[in-house]
Amino acid sequence: MRFSFIPREQVFFPLFEESSRNMVEAAHKLKEMVDNWENVEQKVNEITELEHQGDTITHEIMARLNRTFVTPFDREDIVQLAHSLDDITDFIHAASDAMLLYKVDRPGPRAKELADIIVQAAEEVERVMPQLRKRLVLSQVLKRCVEINRLENVADRVYRSAMAELFSDSTDTARVIKWREIYEHMESATDRCEDVADVLEGVALKHG
Repeated sequence: MRFSFIPREQVFFPLFEESSRNMVEAAHKLKEMVDNWENVEQKVNEITELEHQGDTITHEIMARLNRTFVTPFDREDIVQLAHSLDDITDFIHAASDAMLLYKVDRPGPRAKELADIIVQAAEEVERVMPQLRKRLVLSQVLKRCVEINRLENVADRVYRSAMAELFSDSTDTARVIKWREIYEHMESATDRCEDVADVLEGVALKHG
Protein backbone atom coordinates (compact mmCIF):
# COMPACT_ATOMS: atom_id res chain seq x y z
CA MET A 1 0.00 0.00 0.00
CA ARG A 2 1.30 3.45 -0.90
CA PHE A 3 0.76 6.44 1.36
CA SER A 4 0.65 10.06 0.23
CA PHE A 5 2.12 12.23 2.94
CA ILE A 6 0.60 15.70 2.60
CA PRO A 7 2.14 18.26 4.97
CA ARG A 8 -0.38 18.44 7.76
CA GLU A 9 -0.38 22.25 7.88
CA GLN A 10 -1.51 22.33 4.24
CA VAL A 11 -4.51 20.06 4.57
CA PHE A 12 -7.08 22.08 6.51
CA PHE A 13 -5.98 25.69 6.82
CA PRO A 14 -6.85 26.77 3.25
CA LEU A 15 -10.32 25.29 3.66
CA PHE A 16 -10.91 27.07 6.97
CA GLU A 17 -9.81 30.32 5.35
CA GLU A 18 -12.08 29.70 2.35
CA SER A 19 -15.01 28.97 4.67
CA SER A 20 -14.41 32.19 6.60
CA ARG A 21 -14.20 34.25 3.38
CA ASN A 22 -17.45 32.70 2.18
CA MET A 23 -19.09 33.49 5.52
CA VAL A 24 -17.91 37.13 5.41
CA GLU A 25 -19.33 37.53 1.91
CA ALA A 26 -22.70 36.24 3.14
CA ALA A 27 -22.58 38.66 6.08
CA HIS A 28 -21.91 41.61 3.78
CA LYS A 29 -24.79 40.61 1.50
CA LEU A 30 -27.14 40.42 4.49
CA LYS A 31 -26.08 43.90 5.59
CA GLU A 32 -26.51 45.20 2.04
CA MET A 33 -29.98 43.70 1.92
CA VAL A 34 -31.22 45.24 5.18
CA ASP A 35 -29.58 48.61 4.41
CA ASN A 36 -30.93 48.75 0.85
CA TRP A 37 -34.31 47.04 0.80
CA GLU A 38 -34.46 46.47 -2.96
CA ASN A 39 -34.19 43.39 -5.18
CA VAL A 40 -34.65 41.32 -2.03
CA GLU A 41 -35.29 38.02 -3.79
CA GLN A 42 -32.11 38.32 -5.85
CA LYS A 43 -30.06 39.12 -2.75
CA VAL A 44 -31.51 36.17 -0.86
CA ASN A 45 -30.68 33.91 -3.81
CA GLU A 46 -27.08 35.11 -3.67
CA ILE A 47 -26.90 34.36 0.06
CA THR A 48 -28.46 30.94 -0.60
CA GLU A 49 -25.70 30.17 -3.09
CA LEU A 50 -23.08 31.14 -0.51
CA GLU A 51 -24.79 28.89 2.04
CA HIS A 52 -24.53 25.99 -0.41
CA GLN A 53 -20.87 26.80 -1.00
CA GLY A 54 -20.30 26.77 2.74
CA ASP A 55 -21.83 23.31 2.96
CA THR A 56 -19.52 22.10 0.20
CA ILE A 57 -16.45 23.40 2.03
CA THR A 58 -17.55 21.79 5.28
CA HIS A 59 -18.09 18.45 3.55
CA GLU A 60 -14.59 18.70 2.05
CA ILE A 61 -13.09 19.35 5.50
CA MET A 62 -14.87 16.28 6.88
CA ALA A 63 -13.76 14.15 3.94
CA ARG A 64 -10.14 15.25 4.35
CA LEU A 65 -10.31 14.59 8.08
CA ASN A 66 -11.35 11.02 7.40
CA ARG A 67 -8.37 10.58 5.06
CA THR A 68 -5.75 12.29 7.21
CA PHE A 69 -3.69 10.41 9.78
CA VAL A 70 -1.84 13.39 11.29
CA THR A 71 -3.83 16.58 11.89
CA PRO A 72 -2.52 20.06 12.79
CA PHE A 73 -4.61 20.09 15.97
CA ASP A 74 -7.18 17.91 17.72
CA ARG A 75 -9.75 16.26 15.49
CA GLU A 76 -12.66 17.33 17.67
CA ASP A 77 -11.50 20.94 17.38
CA ILE A 78 -11.34 20.63 13.59
CA VAL A 79 -14.89 19.26 13.51
CA GLN A 80 -16.26 21.94 15.84
CA LEU A 81 -14.48 24.74 13.98
CA ALA A 82 -15.74 23.54 10.60
CA HIS A 83 -19.34 23.25 11.78
CA SER A 84 -19.32 26.54 13.69
CA LEU A 85 -18.07 28.41 10.61
CA ASP A 86 -20.76 26.74 8.53
CA ASP A 87 -23.41 27.53 11.15
CA ILE A 88 -22.64 31.26 10.93
CA THR A 89 -23.44 31.19 7.21
CA ASP A 90 -26.50 29.02 7.86
CA PHE A 91 -27.98 31.52 10.32
CA ILE A 92 -27.24 34.43 8.01
CA HIS A 93 -29.10 32.57 5.29
CA ALA A 94 -31.95 31.67 7.65
CA ALA A 95 -32.43 35.34 8.60
CA SER A 96 -32.45 36.54 5.00
CA ASP A 97 -34.68 33.70 3.83
CA ALA A 98 -37.22 34.40 6.60
CA MET A 99 -37.37 38.06 5.57
CA LEU A 100 -38.25 36.99 2.03
CA LEU A 101 -40.58 34.15 2.99
CA TYR A 102 -42.57 36.23 5.48
CA LYS A 103 -42.68 39.28 3.19
CA VAL A 104 -41.67 41.52 6.08
CA ASP A 105 -41.72 45.28 6.04
CA ARG A 106 -38.52 47.26 5.57
CA PRO A 107 -35.99 46.32 8.30
CA GLY A 108 -35.65 48.86 11.09
CA PRO A 109 -32.67 50.17 13.07
CA ARG A 110 -32.28 47.07 15.26
CA ALA A 111 -32.04 44.71 12.28
CA LYS A 112 -29.46 47.04 10.73
CA GLU A 113 -27.49 47.13 13.98
CA LEU A 114 -27.45 43.34 14.19
CA ALA A 115 -26.43 42.99 10.54
CA ASP A 116 -23.57 45.41 11.13
CA ILE A 117 -22.37 43.47 14.18
CA ILE A 118 -22.54 40.21 12.22
CA VAL A 119 -20.25 41.76 9.59
CA GLN A 120 -17.79 42.98 12.22
CA ALA A 121 -17.67 39.63 14.02
CA ALA A 122 -17.38 37.70 10.75
CA GLU A 123 -14.50 39.90 9.63
CA GLU A 124 -12.70 39.29 12.94
CA VAL A 125 -13.07 35.55 12.37
CA GLU A 126 -11.69 35.92 8.85
CA ARG A 127 -8.72 37.96 10.11
CA VAL A 128 -7.78 35.46 12.78
CA MET A 129 -8.02 32.33 10.63
CA PRO A 130 -4.64 32.65 8.81
CA GLN A 131 -2.89 32.90 12.17
CA LEU A 132 -3.63 29.21 12.77
CA ARG A 133 -0.90 28.45 10.21
CA LYS A 134 1.72 30.24 12.30
CA ARG A 135 2.39 28.65 15.66
CA LEU A 136 4.67 31.51 16.70
CA VAL A 137 1.86 34.06 16.56
CA LEU A 138 -0.93 31.96 17.99
CA SER A 139 -0.90 34.34 20.97
CA GLN A 140 -2.45 36.88 18.59
CA VAL A 141 -5.45 34.58 18.27
CA LEU A 142 -6.41 35.40 21.86
CA LYS A 143 -6.63 39.13 21.11
CA ARG A 144 -9.00 38.51 18.20
CA CYS A 145 -11.08 36.16 20.35
CA VAL A 146 -11.56 38.88 22.97
CA GLU A 147 -12.92 41.21 20.29
CA ILE A 148 -15.26 38.54 18.90
CA ASN A 149 -16.60 37.91 22.40
CA ARG A 150 -17.11 41.64 22.91
CA LEU A 151 -19.09 41.89 19.67
CA GLU A 152 -21.25 38.94 20.70
CA ASN A 153 -22.06 40.73 23.96
CA VAL A 154 -23.02 43.86 22.01
CA ALA A 155 -25.22 41.77 19.71
CA ASP A 156 -26.90 40.21 22.73
CA ARG A 157 -27.76 43.65 24.12
CA VAL A 158 -29.13 44.82 20.77
CA TYR A 159 -31.14 41.61 20.46
CA ARG A 160 -32.72 42.09 23.89
CA SER A 161 -33.57 45.70 23.05
CA ALA A 162 -35.04 44.61 19.72
CA MET A 163 -37.23 42.02 21.39
CA ALA A 164 -38.40 44.45 24.07
CA GLU A 165 -39.31 47.05 21.47
CA LEU A 166 -41.00 44.46 19.28
CA PHE A 167 -43.33 43.28 22.04
CA SER A 168 -44.02 46.72 23.46
CA ASP A 169 -44.57 48.65 20.23
CA SER A 170 -46.51 46.22 18.08
CA THR A 171 -50.07 44.98 18.34
CA ASP A 172 -49.62 42.97 15.14
CA THR A 173 -49.11 39.40 16.37
CA ALA A 174 -47.98 38.11 12.97
CA ARG A 175 -45.33 40.81 12.73
CA VAL A 176 -44.08 39.97 16.22
CA ILE A 177 -43.75 36.29 15.35
CA LYS A 178 -41.92 37.00 12.09
CA TRP A 179 -39.41 39.46 13.47
CA ARG A 180 -38.81 37.45 16.62
CA GLU A 181 -37.61 34.56 14.46
CA ILE A 182 -35.47 36.83 12.27
CA TYR A 183 -33.84 38.50 15.27
CA GLU A 184 -33.15 35.08 16.79
CA HIS A 185 -31.39 33.93 13.60
CA MET A 186 -29.28 37.08 13.50
CA GLU A 187 -28.28 36.83 17.15
CA SER A 188 -27.49 33.14 16.66
CA ALA A 189 -25.04 34.06 13.90
CA THR A 190 -23.04 36.11 16.40
CA ASP A 191 -23.29 33.28 18.93
CA ARG A 192 -21.62 30.98 16.42
CA CYS A 193 -18.87 33.55 15.88
CA GLU A 194 -18.25 33.27 19.61
CA ASP A 195 -18.21 29.47 19.27
CA VAL A 196 -15.46 29.84 16.65
CA ALA A 197 -13.54 32.12 19.02
CA ASP A 198 -13.85 29.54 21.81
CA VAL A 199 -12.41 26.81 19.58
CA LEU A 200 -9.56 29.04 18.42
CA GLU A 201 -8.78 30.10 21.96
CA GLY A 202 -8.60 26.45 23.02
CA VAL A 203 -6.28 25.63 20.13
CA ALA A 204 -4.08 28.62 20.95
CA LEU A 205 -3.79 27.61 24.61
CA LYS A 206 -3.00 23.98 23.77
CA HIS A 207 -0.56 24.59 20.92
CA GLY A 208 0.68 28.18 21.24
